[in-house]
Amino acid sequence: MTSIFVGNLSYEATDSDLRSAFENYGYVSAVQMMTDRTTGKSRGFAFVRMPNMEDAEEAIARMNGASLCGRAISVNEANERENRREPGMSLPKAPNIFDLLEADAAV
Repeated sequence: MTSIFVGNLSYEATDSDLRSAFENYGYVSAVQMMTDRTTGKSRGFAFVRMPNMEDAEEAIARMNGASLCGRAISVNEANERENRREPGMSLPKAPNIFDLLEADAAV
């Protein structure tokens, strides 16, 4: 299955707009519009999943730069998201300003 990144989306674009556009090139198994958690409004990008690699490649080639809802969209194969940190790991702590001042005074 190929995941396709679609950027520069109009904030008025809907799941069905994307599905309709990409179904011209093959079966679309899923469309995921990314939205802001607090407002629920579109963040201007989405992911389209197409199970057939050849269909996905054709969709990417033909849809990149195409107009959708009045905007030229950016389309390419989505990169796998890197795991930013292991579950349960704490983030590195910022140095304490007092420790830095103490170390500077000792020099």
